[in-house]
Amino acid sequence: MRVALAGLVLLGLAATGCESEEEKAAEHALENAADRTTCLADASPAATPYPDGAPTDWPWPPSTVVYHAEDRGSDGIILTATTGTPFDDVLAFLNGPVSTAGYVVTSAETEEHDAEAGWSGNGFRGRWAIRESATCPGETVIQVLSTPNRH
Repeated sequence: MRVALAGLVLLGLAATGCESEEEKAAEHALENAADRTTCLADASPAATPYPDGAPTDWPWPPSTVVYHAEDRGSDGIILTATTGTPFDDVLAFLNGPVSTAGYVVTSAETEEHDAEAGWSGNGFRGRWAIRESATCPGETVIQVLSTPNRH
């Protein structure tokens, strides 16, 4: 199923070759954001509204708690969440309802236990990453890095 979902993500995307420096920086930022070991049962919702630079209408899968919002200044806002929705369903959600809401994938990579994608839409751009939780069976960690488009 993941291969089929990855194919859907990549279908229609231009071959990008090597990652850009911006994509590498975004991946590094996500890797060094909030603690990704928080389980859904222990997650307390982050204060809202989130810092300026985070889309207010980003769709989240069912049973998701955004538990950390981090302002990285000019690098953007990172929202970290955990969900009881299984990895494959989260991947389908990010490539379905999130895309339909105007946040379209521009580049993507899917592996067995994690996936990442660059996205753009609704006046923002960024990167999302999902990982099967290493500490909470059946849960998925979601991170969304966003910054307003600069014209």
